[in-house]
Amino acid sequence: MTLFKKVKSVFDQIIDNFAALMIGVMAIIVAGTVLSRYVFDYTPRWSAEVSLLLLIWVGFIGIAVGFREKLHIGVGLFVGMMPKSLQTVCDYIAKILVIVVAIAFINYGYRFTVLMGTSTMAGTGWPQSILYGAIPVSGVLMLIYGIELMFKKGMHQEWDDNLEE
Repeated sequence: MTLFKKVKSVFDQIIDNFAALMIGVMAIIVAGTVLSRYVFDYTPRWSAEVSLLLLIWVGFIGIAVGFREKLHIGVGLFVGMMPKSLQTVCDYIAKILVIVVAIAFINYGYRFTVLMGTSTMAGTGWPQSILYGAIPVSGVLMLIYGIELMFKKGMHQEWDDNLEE
């Protein structure tokens, strides 16, 4: 089991570093665009498109990482008033819904990515499938993390209001 945890840890680190790299590249592109616009009175036509592309990829990867870290918003008011046995049932229903949504992301995201493969983006000339490829990739990550959640207690992080900083 420790080998699995090590592989999972490396996988998680790769995903986190990839997302951080995209954020860094996006920040450099935006800063460079602003600089070139005001200093040289020139705006590269590809910069807004690539920045948007990176933002979308980071957002979709963030969905999956949010599930991994149990950071998504949960409305536990009504569930918290239920008996523990029903809370557990609701927890598993929520986890199954995450897996169902992940499968939908994979299925429909893949279809849409293939559909958009012949269309190109205006600024870069790249296929639009690069943009829409974030959906099935996010779905695969959500599926991995959703299955992992099935073996963990709870769907969201527990917050203690009495913690001092």
